[in-house]
Amino acid sequence: MKVMLLEDVKKLGKAGEVVEISDGYAKNFILPKKLGKEANADVLNQWKLKKGSEANRKAQEKQEALALAAKLEEKTVLLKVKGGENGRLFGSVTAQAIADALAQQHGIQIDKKKIQLKDAIKATGSYPVDIKLHPEATAKFTVKVETL
Repeated sequence: MKVMLLEDVKKLGKAGEVVEISDGYAKNFILPKKLGKEANADVLNQWKLKKGSEANRKAQEKQEALALAAKLEEKTVLLKVKGGENGRLFGSVTAQAIADALAQQHGIQIDKKKIQLKDAIKATGSYPVDIKLHPEATAKFTVKVETL
């Protein structure tokens, strides 16, 4: 029996592949657990349409991420934190603080998990910060840290 897999099945194939398996394996395991559907023209056409729309959605997300990355490249975020002598801070600047300042100063909402700090920011000064918006879109902007 020919079956199109809806999910990855170990030792059988990946989602979207059409595989030839025995009738018993298909009727007793693959079809009841909804791991695959019997391969016919309707199922294959639906899969192609779904993959096409998914590809369009991914391309649109990539374009939006690249546009946001270009917008962020020219931005500078100013953070004023409590500090001591010689420009040392009490604590450090976190990704959450940077995300909040970016939202407050420029109106751009970024998830703190996307902000990548190479090292903890524990002193005043200007620091380059990377934001991974998409697997293919990364933005760099400057964070300027000053004491109160």
